[in-house]
Amino acid sequence: MKIDSLEVQKMLHPIKTRLLRVKRITELSPSMRRITLEGDDLAGFISASFDDHVKLIVPEGPGEAPNMPQLEPTGLVFAEDRPKPAMRDYTPRRYDAATNELDIDFVLHHQGPATDWAHHAAPGHTLGIAGPRGSFVVPTAFDWHLLIGDETALPAIARRLEELPAAAKAIVVVQLTSETAKIDLTSRCQLDVHWIVENTNAEGRGALETTVRGLKLPEQGEGYIWAAGEYNDIKAVRQYLVDERGIDKKRIRASSYWRKSAPNTHKNFD
Repeated sequence: MKIDSLEVQKMLHPIKTRLLRVKRITELSPSMRRITLEGDDLAGFISASFDDHVKLIVPEGPGEAPNMPQLEPTGLVFAEDRPKPAMRDYTPRRYDAATNELDIDFVLHHQGPATDWAHHAAPGHTLGIAGPRGSFVVPTAFDWHLLIGDETALPAIARRLEELPAAAKAIVVVQLTSETAKIDLTSRCQLDVHWIVENTNAEGRGALETTVRGLKLPEQGEGYIWAAGEYNDIKAVRQYLVDERGIDKKRIRASSYWRKSAPNTHKNFD
C-alpha cells in the first residue's frame, strides 16, 4: 500500500443556506430518531466525509418556519425583526441526490433546541441548514480503523462503517446511556463492536477510556483512529493513545461534540 494513498484531504465547500421540510420520521431506537428532509434547496448539496457537520437553523416552535439568514460577504445575516434562531451542529447521516433526501439522526435524551424540535417534528415541518463548510476526508484505504464515541457520534460512525471496504477491519467502541440505545450497525468490513454503558471505575476513568485501554490494536498494517463525543471523555482517550500508546497525532482525528459544562460546543483536538 502506498503511504501517499493514506493522506488526509481537507476540502472547502461553498457556503449555502437551505430551507428544507420533513419528509418522514424513522425511530431507530428509544433514544434516536431519524428525520428525512427534502426540498428544492437540497440540489447541489455536498458532504464528502462521514466527519462532516451541518449547522441546523432551528425554528422557534413546532411547525413554525425558521428565521433563515441572508448570506453576505461578512457571513450569515439574520432579519432584525425576529429573534436570532438557535443553531446546532449535526452530522449529515445520508444524502441521496437521486431521491433528493437528507437524513439527520437526533439523540433524543440530549437537551437543547434541536432535540426539542426533533421531538415534535412531523412531516411538512420545516428546518433550515447551512453547510457543510468543509470536509476532513480520511481515506478508506487504511488497513484498520478504530472508531470511538458516545451516542452523539453514532451517526458518523454508522456512516463510516457503510463506506469501508470489505478488506478493512473496523474496531468500534460506543458508550451508551442504556442498553436500549443500541442501533444496527452494518458494514462490508471485518467488524468488532464494543457496546458499553456509562460508568466510572475506581480510578476515576470513564467507560470510554477504560475500554480503549483494554483494546488490542492490530500489530500489522496502517491504521487510523477517529473519536468524538463528550469533551472530557475524548480528551482523555486521545491523551492516552498519544502519550501511552505512542500513536502518531497525524493518525488521530478527535473531536468534542458536546461538553457537560457547555453543551453547545464543537471542538477538534489538534
